[in-house]
Amino acid sequence: MPATSVPPAAGIYAAGDLYDAIYRGRGKDYRAEAAVVARHIRRHRPAATSLLDAGCGTGEHLRHFAREFARCEGIDLADGMLEVCRRENPHIPVFTGDMRAFRTGRRYDAVVSLFSAVGNLTGTGELDAALASFAAHLEPGGVVVVEPWWFPDNFTPGHVGASLSEADGRTVARVSHTVREGDAASRMEVHYVVAEPERGVRHFTDTHVMALHTREQYETAFARAGCTVEYVTGEYPGNGLFVGVLGAGR
Repeated sequence: MPATSVPPAAGIYAAGDLYDAIYRGRGKDYRAEAAVVARHIRRHRPAATSLLDAGCGTGEHLRHFAREFARCEGIDLADGMLEVCRRENPHIPVFTGDMRAFRTGRRYDAVVSLFSAVGNLTGTGELDAALASFAAHLEPGGVVVVEPWWFPDNFTPGHVGASLSEADGRTVARVSHTVREGDAASRMEVHYVVAEPERGVRHFTDTHVMALHTREQYETAFARAGCTVEYVTGEYPGNGLFVGVLGAGR
């Protein structure tokens, strides 16, 4: 992968190559995760042929979905992530878009939002808006799958995370510390150190404020969007999955 310059003010989402290096080094199994999600889609819609990934990032899940569904597309707000996605997956259309209010002009058998991207939504109003946008892009009876961030009752304040990744002559160290911020959010401070033979060592930081929506708030947002919903745990890493089905009358 080519080296990427990261302006400190832009953070990790401006550098999709570094983002991928970090999570590949941490052993994130995008293939297995995509398989679980596809299985839940097929459980409700066996003949599904189309999928939209909302918050697709660099396309690591999306490229596996493209082997399962004939038509796959993605949206994301971060151009630095989409740049990598387009380079690595030139056959998959992806667009810059805000999951709270986007329009592709098409409907899909499934809309998914993974890697806790919905945690970036502030308040129940934004969560409702995102689910409404997802539902507006579903065929009747279509499936929406959302990977939530942590709930208030299972969030671990003071959590420290660390990883070290080495690939293509580059070493990336990541250390994070996450605390509670108020009643409904977490704040993660992340430090990155990147070392490369020709460029030396550089350091930048990120702050990620993520909403701690309750399980009930997620389920209410699905219901308001016209979807039935179930919460599935035990087969997907992290905080499980919400799997919804759009009512036939919507």
